[in-house]
Parts: sequence; structure tokens; C-alpha cells
Amino acid sequence: MGQPTIFPTGVTIYKPEKCWNGYNLVPTINSGALLFDMNGNEIRRWEQFHGFPNKLLPNGDLIGYSGDRDPKYGMQDGVDLVQIDYDGNIVWKFNRFEFIEDEGNEAQWMARTHHDYQREGNPVGYYVPEQNPLLREGKTLILGHKTVRNEKISDKKLLDDVFYEVDWEGNILWEWHANEHFDEIGFSEEAKKTIYKNPNIRESDGGVGDWLHINCMSYLGPNKRYNEGDERFHPENIIFDSREANFLAIISKKTGKIVWKIGPNWDDENIKHIGYIIGPHHTHLIPEGLPGEGNILVFDNGGWGGYGVPNTVSEDGTKNVWRDYSRVLEINPITLEIVWQFTPESIRAGIPTDASKFYSPYVSSAQRLPNGNTLIDEGSNGRLIEVTYEKEIVWEWISPYFSNSKDEDPINNMIYRGYRYPYSWVPQEEIPEEIAIEPLDITTYRLPNAGKFGAKKVITVEGTLPYSESGALCVAKIDETDKLRNREKLFKVNRDLFTEVSEEEILKNDKLELVLFGAERCSHCKKLYPVIEKLIQSDFRNRIEAKYIDVDKNPNLTQEKGIRGIPTVIVSKYETELARTSGEKTYEELMKFLSSFL
Repeated sequence: MGQPTIFPTGVTIYKPEKCWNGYNLVPTINSGALLFDMNGNEIRRWEQFHGFPNKLLPNGDLIGYSGDRDPKYGMQDGVDLVQIDYDGNIVWKFNRFEFIEDEGNEAQWMARTHHDYQREGNPVGYYVPEQNPLLREGKTLILGHKTVRNEKISDKKLLDDVFYEVDWEGNILWEWHANEHFDEIGFSEEAKKTIYKNPNIRESDGGVGDWLHINCMSYLGPNKRYNEGDERFHPENIIFDSREANFLAIISKKTGKIVWKIGPNWDDENIKHIGYIIGPHHTHLIPEGLPGEGNILVFDNGGWGGYGVPNTVSEDGTKNVWRDYSRVLEINPITLEIVWQFTPESIRAGIPTDASKFYSPYVSSAQRLPNGNTLIDEGSNGRLIEVTYEKEIVWEWISPYFSNSKDEDPINNMIYRGYRYPYSWVPQEEIPEEIAIEPLDITTYRLPNAGKFGAKKVITVEGTLPYSESGALCVAKIDETDKLRNREKLFKVNRDLFTEVSEEEILKNDKLELVLFGAERCSHCKKLYPVIEKLIQSDFRNRIEAKYIDVDKNPNLTQEKGIRGIPTVIVSKYETELARTSGEKTYEELMKFLSSFL
């Protein structure tokens, strides 16, 4: 869905009394790291200091990196990880992960860092009470790349994801390589075949498979799950997600094994209620000391992702699931219940009709704030919002920094990830004034020389009816089916007379069968049912076997059989459909329909 060509940037909504106020830090698309206050006043910008993401430390120091490897040879390979002081002086740098010799470029050591890192003392990289990152000492956990070959996964070259931990002196203390745990992920056989043929091949490095594209990685940190005795949630264990393979997982830092996960098989009955998580970002455990502690917070992008059976949206089975809107989900990792979520419906946008009004198919993040609010980065639009638990938007900022692209390249104001930090973390600055910004009335706001809102004259037409309050549209909302399913039952099918069957049992009989597709909440089924019942008990007694399919319980079978409406009656024999009829019928009409098969 499109957006206006002209729109405001900077802060557009600010309700100080409802916000958790502080400084905001974002990596602009190509203008460096930006620190700004709640009113959008830019406090400091570190030109060309890259952030994937940038993170702030409690003394005003900043972490990021100095630049990327030549994209001809490396996709999203950061050459180093760098800590600078508030004035931009380098105080720490790591690059000695792999010695790189790219043709036409100077040979050098590189960190090959991408997407995330964590400094010891804080598990997630944002503000957590009493869990401050170490300033100029301690270990750093880094998400990096390694180019590998693994014939079990694919005969193609792979861009593998690596977690590694370094000390302040730059010694590598620990490593974990994703490709070594392929069998633990739980891919279906169809997905494995798809990955083998095409592990998400990218053109960099002469063609390399970015098979998982892990985009976040954090420690679990102290948490109530571990305190309750669940070893899977050991504070040193690491949580991450895969943007390409659509799963979230926790590994044991001690053994390297995957000890908890959801996905990539979203047909699993235990997680089916969550719905597909597609292309996720910033999966992490909400740290101890914040509202929702011990739950998992994830930006579920939607868009495209996954591996599996080829279908109408994917000829080769890659990126074979799509959804054109995003969700922020808070999930209890034990019960797998969705505890809280923010979706297009949270901003009164219907799904699917207006769902793209909350949609970022790539990048993005969600941070839980100490007052229970959530800071959300709808990254592809360069939009940050702070929302309350009740889902009220109390602060909004649109990035004014757009890409300096070539004429033929797309232009955008993408923000990879956004963070909120306390004022005290930047002791070099005075605490700024906080001035409320009420949102504009967009129905009446006009640019200079544009016509005003309201017709010069309004005409009343006699005999017209008022508009419907329902706002009914041509496209059904996704919850309409659920509302139908939950309707009160209007009649009851006699299960002694009709055998209720499921998908596995239908059309597996050598007898003549009458199969009724219907639902007990359906008024038309209510009228047809006694007609069928009478026929079965009189004229066709012992001559035909009656079966009943509840369409609400068997949606896949209903779709597979091409059931366009209910009630529908199908006559079959020897697993072959002979004929069908739909809608209400009289006794005589139905008897005539059935008689031709006896």
C-alpha cells in the first residue's frame, strides 16, 4: 500500500506524561549514528560511524563499526567492532576474527560482524535496571559470518552465522557455528530439499547461500524461568532468530545444542495458534527487572521467508510463505501463549484490507521500557513509536535522513534498530526540556495554497439511507471466520445416524455415501438437515451411509473439496465423488437427486 509523497518527519506525537522519557539512538541509513531527545532535537551525530546497530554505554561511549567489506566479496561483513567515546575517539576495537585477502583489496583482519553484539553486564544492549554493560573492560559477544561448505546442507557455498565471544584484549574465548547444528533445527524433508537446491543464494562472493540470515543474538541473562528450575533458560544461554528460515531458538552456551525453539514447522499443533512468524527480527528474552520479564519479545515482520514445498508464491520453495503486515509479539516461552501483541488492528487498521499500515518486511525492533511501554522500530519506514500496554501511541518519530542513492537506486529512510536510553547515560549533556506535541488533525491540515477542508455547499438527497456503521468491505477481515465459528449452535446433528468424520476418513469406503458438509451454527443447514434425516430413516434406510463433515473443524478438507458454501451434499462411492448439490432442498428435490444413484 502506498504512502503520501509529502509527509512530516521528526517527532509528530509526544505525550510526556505517558512516556518513559530519555534519549533515542538510531543508525541512520548512511549519515551515521544519531542521538536525539524526545522532541526530536538532535543532540549529536557521529558522521559515517556505522551501526548494525549502534549501542550506547552508561558513560556516553558508543559502539558501532567503521565500515563494510567490499560487497563484491562479502555480504554485510563489518570489518570491525569499535567503541568510541562521546567525542569520537576510539577506545577499543576488535577485528582479528579472520584474515581476509580479497582480490584488488588490501589484505586485512576483519571481524565480519553483522546485525548484533552484546557487552558483558547487560544481556540485551538496552537499558535494564541494575544490569549495566561494562564500560572499558569485559567480554563482548559478537554475531559474525564465516564462509563454509557443508554437503549435508547444500552443494553450494554457504554464508554461515557464527557467535563468538572475545575479551577486552581481543582473544577469542568461544565460538558457535550454525551449520554444525543443521539437524537440530527441525526442517521438514521438503525444506531440506529446497535448501539443498537454493540456500538463499546471494550474488556476493560469486554466489553464496545466506541460508539462515540470523539477525539478532543476546544472552538470556538472569531470569525467572531459570530460577524456577528450567535449565534451558540458563543466564549464559543465547537466544536468536533466523530471518530466512522463520524460527526462534535458544542454544546452550555450554553444549552448543539447541535447547528451545519455535518454528520452522508452523503446522505444529503446539504453536499453530501463534500463526506463522515470518522474517523475524530482534528476538530476545525480556530481562529481569522489566515488565514482562521472562517472556520473549519479537518483531514478527511478515513479508516473505521460509523453506518448503513450492507453491504459487514460490516456484522453488524458498520464501514460500508471505504476509503483508507486521506484528510485535510477547510470548510466554513455557506455555507458548501470546501474552501481548501489537498489530495493524492496534491502530484500527483492518486485516487484510489496511494491514500494511503497520508493516516493515525487513529490519525493525521492539524494546520493553521500564514503565511497561514498548518502543517499536517500524524500520523500513524509518518510523519509531512508543506504545502503552493498552496500545496507545504516545510518541512517534519519522527519520528525516534518507539514503544518498544513485539515480537508479531506491531511496528510503530505513532505521535498522532503535533504542531508548536514560538521560543519565549521557552525562555530558544537560537533561532536555520535555514539551508535549499534540498530533495534527490530518483532516483539516493543509499546505499553503491548498484548498480548505469542507465543501462550499452540501446537498441533501431525499430518500437516501445512512451509511452502515460496520464499514463492510469487499474483502473479509480475518476474524470473520472465527466469529462465525463461535456462533451459537442452531441445531444438533444426530451422531448415531450420521458418522462424523475428519480429513483422514473421508471418501475411504466402498459403500454408497452421502456426505453432508455443514455447521451446526448455519441456518441453511438447520433447514436441510431434517430433510436428510427423514430420507435416511425412511426411503433410504440401510441403502446409503450418512457422514457429516464439520467445516469449522476441517477447513483444509473443505477447501480441498472446493466447498463454496454450506450446506453441500456429496454422493460418493469407491472413493470417487459421483455428484454434489448445495443449498436448501425439499424432500422431493433431495429424493430425486439421490434416487439416480440407487
